[in-house]
Amino acid sequence: MDLGLGGRVYLVTAATRGLGFATARELVADGAKVVVTGRTKESLADAVEALGGAEVAEGVVADNGDPDTATRLIGAALERFGRLDGVLISVGGPAAGSVLTSPESAWRDAFESVFLGALRIARAAADVLGDGGAIGFVLSASVREPIPGLAVSNGLRPGLAMAAKTLATELGPEGIRVFGLLPARIETERVAHLDNLAADPAAARAHAEAGIPLRRYGRPEEFGKVAAFALSPAASYLTGVMIPVDGGALHGI
Repeated sequence: MDLGLGGRVYLVTAATRGLGFATARELVADGAKVVVTGRTKESLADAVEALGGAEVAEGVVADNGDPDTATRLIGAALERFGRLDGVLISVGGPAAGSVLTSPESAWRDAFESVFLGALRIARAAADVLGDGGAIGFVLSASVREPIPGLAVSNGLRPGLAMAAKTLATELGPEGIRVFGLLPARIETERVAHLDNLAADPAAARAHAEAGIPLRRYGRPEEFGKVAAFALSPAASYLTGVMIPVDGGALHGI
């Protein structure tokens, strides 16, 4: 299938590794150019090189939680490539913990980066996107089912999903699509870290895999292909939806 990505430009945050990098790689493979963000110049340089070099990728050091990040990133895309066709907003998951033991500072910091930071980028992108533009949020399976031990994520991501759904209604008349992606157990450093919090990481993984109908963790490229499709013109009638990328792990419809 031709996704229609040739000549288009996308911003992908937190894209030096994991799900963001996998998505950027799929976008570039289908002919798009990308602006990717990360925390360090070194990690960005490696990501840009792996994506095919400066001709197709631009790296910007950024933290989603900083108030000026949104305008900087949109400006960087327009300055470097002259256009912007879509954004995929991904942030690192909040620290593990329970509702009772997670300090207020953890909730405040996560709200600033996971929630407000994401909304700032989406709103800044909406100001420049035209008909056919797309805004995607990398959320979590916790939008639909709480994940044990991830209280802060469980609390914030469903609210961001509802904000995304609302934004889809607001931007639909302008031809701009909005969607969310709900990854569950994908082979990333984040998931490996969560497994390693258990007394027996191997047993924790085996238990998690047993609850997935496909009986395995997903691969980052499997997520990236779904994200690239959802951002592309090939998904032109897809908006306001939350798309699980979970191997069937979520139990609801």
